Amino acid sequence: MTPFKEDGSVDVKALEKIVNYQIRNKADYLVVLGTTGEYVTLTAEERALIKQTIVTVNDGQLPLVLGIGGNNTAEVARRLQTEDYTAFDAVLSVSPYYNKPSQEGIYQHFSVVAEQSKRPVIVYNVPGRTASNMTPETVARLAADCENIVGIKEAAGDMVQAMEMIAQTPDDFLVISGDDMLALPMTLAGGAGVISVIGQGFPKEFAQMIALGLQGNAQQAYAIHYKMAEVIDLIFEEGNPVGIKAVLHKLALAEVTVRLPLVTVSQSLHKRINKFTDSL
Repeated sequence: MTPFKEDGSVDVKALEKIVNYQIRNKADYLVVLGTTGEYVTLTAEERALIKQTIVTVNDGQLPLVLGIGGNNTAEVARRLQTEDYTAFDAVLSVSPYYNKPSQEGIYQHFSVVAEQSKRPVIVYNVPGRTASNMTPETVARLAADCENIVGIKEAAGDMVQAMEMIAQTPDDFLVISGDDMLALPMTLAGGAGVISVIGQGFPKEFAQMIALGLQGNAQQAYAIHYKMAEVIDLIFEEGNPVGIKAVLHKLALAEVTVRLPLVTVSQSLHKRINKFTDSL
């Protein structure tokens, strides 16, 4: 997420602390300027500042994934051709939102993205935000036809669809959960892990859970899952990233400030998040 000061400006010092917190607590990789980063309310100058800050603080310690996506295919292609993302290992690109393209439109959009990207691409399916779903057949088609598309962040919240994607794509294609509550069952079903929201607050616990899941150790992994389930529900109760910012505020890592049209968590929810965090 992108930390802001109380005046709404980007809090670079807090961002440095958050990156170091992830590294220290054994996160596997960092995703920069995704949905949780409030990307759509940042200026181009702020995005550049955030990218450079994270690259500098990380200093090659963890792989980095950069969010570059949108609902204007030509503009996404332009950014992929002109922006400097040489410090990043992959690109995360969201399925076009608002336009509600057909499956053929989604396929052709990502074909352009794959052709223009200088880094491997992880496509991102989040129909709750985009208003259109990527079907397993479309994902399998992209995996077969576009060598540069190496995985999907699957956040439809549909376990059956996730399993169909795992079954229909090559073994080396990464089906990554974009839903924290389904991260472990998807991993145990053959998925590749998670791009997590709650993992920003509790990277040690969530990374350990995923590692156990990748090893097939369901019993120990689910023990962590059920311990974390309450706070996963809490952080999404009033929207993302307002909930995770409340967690990081409790951990003394950042302020709760968000940019309109988002508003900060209610006092009641903040108290419940604080209570859970104190209980760990």
